[in-house]
Amino acid sequence: MALTRYEPFNVLTQLQRELDHFRGESDDGGGRIATAEWAPAVDIKEEENRFVIHADIPGVNPEDIDISMEKGVLTIKGEKNTEAKTEKDNYKRVERIYGSFYRRFSLPDTADNDAISAKSRNGVLDIVIPKREAVKPKKISVLSE
Repeated sequence: MALTRYEPFNVLTQLQRELDHFRGESDDGGGRIATAEWAPAVDIKEEENRFVIHADIPGVNPEDIDISMEKGVLTIKGEKNTEAKTEKDNYKRVERIYGSFYRRFSLPDTADNDAISAKSRNGVLDIVIPKREAVKPKKISVLSE
C-alpha cells in the first residue's frame, strides 16, 4: 500500500486559484495564474508606526525570494529547491516540502509602500512596512463677497 500525503487545504487553494482566474489576476500580467506547491506560515502584527510580517521559509535562499508591491497588494513568492537524494539513503518517508510558494496580502492605505524593507534570518523572513504619517484635514476658509 502506497502512502499518500493528506493535504486538507487543497480544496481551498484550488478555490483561490479559480477566484484569481475569474478576477483576471496573474503573477506576470500575461494571463498565467500563479500556483504554489506550499505556502509558508506567516504572522502579521500591527505596531504603532509599522506593520510587520514574519514568514517561515526554512531552507529558502534569500536570493530565491521575490517581494513586490502593486496596487496595495504585497506579494511574496519564491522557491525552495530539493536536495538530490540517492537510492541508498533508504528514505521511508519524506515530509519536508519543496517547490514554489506564493502569498499575497492586501495592505491598508496607511502603509508606506515606498519604505518597505525585508530581511531573512534563520529561516524567517521579516518584512517591515512603515505607516505613513496621518494626513491632517485641511481647513478651507470661506470668503464672503
